[in-house]
Amino acid sequence: MGNSGFRTFDPAKEAGAEPPQPRGNSLRDRIMRGGSGAGGAPTLSPSGYVHQPQAVASDAHSQPVRETEPEQARAAQAEPTAAPEPREAAPNPVPAVEAEPAPSPEPPRAPKPNEEPPSISVNADKPIGVVLEIAGSGSQIAIDLERLNECGEDADPSIAMAGQVGSQIKIRVGNSWLLASVRNQRQDRKAGSILANIDFLGEGTEEKLTGKLHAFRRGVTRYPVPGALVYPATTADLKQVYASDGRSSITIGKVYPTKDIRAGVYVDAMLGKHFALLGSTGTGKSTSAALILHRICEAAPEGHIVMVDPHGEYASAFRNTGVILDVSNLQMPYWIMNFEEHCEVLLTSNGNDRQVDADILAKCLLKARQKSRLAEAMGKITVDSPIPYLLSDLSNELQDAMGKLDKSTNTAPYMRIKTKLDEIKGDPRYQFMFSGMLVADTMTDFIAKIFRMPSNGKPISIIDVSGVPSDITATVVAVLSRLVFDFAIWSRDERTSPILLVCEEAHRYVPNEKNADGNSVGTILSRIAKEGRKYGISLGLITQRPSDLAEGVLSQCGTILSMRLNNDRDQDFVRAAMPEGARGFLDAIPALRNRECIICGEGVAIPIRMSFDNLEEAKRPASDDPSFVELWNQTGGEEEIVQRTVQRWRSQG
Repeated sequence: MGNSGFRTFDPAKEAGAEPPQPRGNSLRDRIMRGGSGAGGAPTLSPSGYVHQPQAVASDAHSQPVRETEPEQARAAQAEPTAAPEPREAAPNPVPAVEAEPAPSPEPPRAPKPNEEPPSISVNADKPIGVVLEIAGSGSQIAIDLERLNECGEDADPSIAMAGQVGSQIKIRVGNSWLLASVRNQRQDRKAGSILANIDFLGEGTEEKLTGKLHAFRRGVTRYPVPGALVYPATTADLKQVYASDGRSSITIGKVYPTKDIRAGVYVDAMLGKHFALLGSTGTGKSTSAALILHRICEAAPEGHIVMVDPHGEYASAFRNTGVILDVSNLQMPYWIMNFEEHCEVLLTSNGNDRQVDADILAKCLLKARQKSRLAEAMGKITVDSPIPYLLSDLSNELQDAMGKLDKSTNTAPYMRIKTKLDEIKGDPRYQFMFSGMLVADTMTDFIAKIFRMPSNGKPISIIDVSGVPSDITATVVAVLSRLVFDFAIWSRDERTSPILLVCEEAHRYVPNEKNADGNSVGTILSRIAKEGRKYGISLGLITQRPSDLAEGVLSQCGTILSMRLNNDRDQDFVRAAMPEGARGFLDAIPALRNRECIICGEGVAIPIRMSFDNLEEAKRPASDDPSFVELWNQTGGEEEIVQRTVQRWRSQG
């Protein structure tokens, strides 16, 4: 096989002239002889590089040749004149091919392959290219096309992928192996090879006995030099790379393209610096999020996870392992809101009028809070203090303040606030929050219920906000997020556990500057993203439109899990947020299958492409797409369905 490769890749030498030596000849020659030792002396490249095979001792003519001896290299090729000449020049290759393989291909095969499948070990031990150019974060390599095709037929899926975009290759430096990812490819027509840019991922040491890669770590301490040989990364290498280094981890799928390497993420690293799960609609995002949270709950049954669910689809997934809270049992007291959140709920004006209304509300709200017995016991309080007060007290304070006005003073601001307050008190949709029954001091119980302290074997609380009126949904999420942050701040002197806050449809709550509406939820989530790590708060963002997400928030996510993204803007946005070493994987984002993703960042040793495990039916969220054909072929009971729906619609649940 090696000899036929020389012949097809070396046509210009048939003329016997020195100048027309093509670049492809030198690359092919270096690669083939460097890996397989298939007869002949070392070959000189146009750049002056001569590869000396390390493992081949059978060819006496090849031993003395070095990089600085181009003339001697050509002489060494010419000296054993009888045998090689027909092999290189003959248009009749048949006799030459049969005469040469006996002394040449056998010796290199004998020392190396000890394993049962020789084809795998042959491709693993033979280089596929050479390093052309070195830079700090990556470099450029030249890959032989024939070697690429040979590897493509290998039984090892990692070797079969070697050299392709998104695949891993390795380069020897001293007694270490550098692992790199192929970012892109282009054809070098002059040399007949493929040029590729690579990104360095990390390095591992070489076992003395087996030559395998182990003890892999991020970063590069010593770079290769131009001319270094490039080898395919095998499944055995990747097993060492992706093997856990002893830190707490969860496995969530299989590494692409292998069938048996488990893909895992380090829990502490992923949660310690926040994470984001991105993917277009229909890619399996919700099921993947449920899988990750289930794995975390299994690994830490006494954890504390709060998930904001805007569609009510996760209740079915965590019914047995978590607590489901919606408008029927949330019982969020209104007085727990701070002043900014009160303004969002009670103020309807804009511009200068809004500032006037806010000043009036601040005075009246503070007086209402001060009437509480708890406030009297505590002494000095502020308008933001979570002190229970009666809604009737706030209404009376507004009425009293309005009664003290001069006739010439406008009463419109007071009436606007009072009207909105009366409207909320009388609307049954707001009863989960603005009920008169919620005036008792239940803050301790509410926080313990929301944060799962103690968890009692159910570490996750699903906050279903699908039934919350749309005009206060953002405020409810803001209150929950702020409670997480404030609790972490005021519990610094205590031995408290970290809290994970997960936001589905995060672009609703933390929009970019173009779509920002100044809601408090965006402010508090941005602050959690920037400062939460210091206080033991982890933020998990799930969104289908990363381009609509605040850029500063996504940049704070140390681990990014990107599923398929169909929109170009979203892809560009993710590219900007991804670290340099993951750029080679980004081109695959539009081509990912459902339930496949690319993970990069702190939660993994190196960027990986993986496919998620299947999740049991009972643990899946209610997010399956309806079957139009199946449902449209069913009939009966439509009138009753409409009646029941209208009844729930009118009663708001």
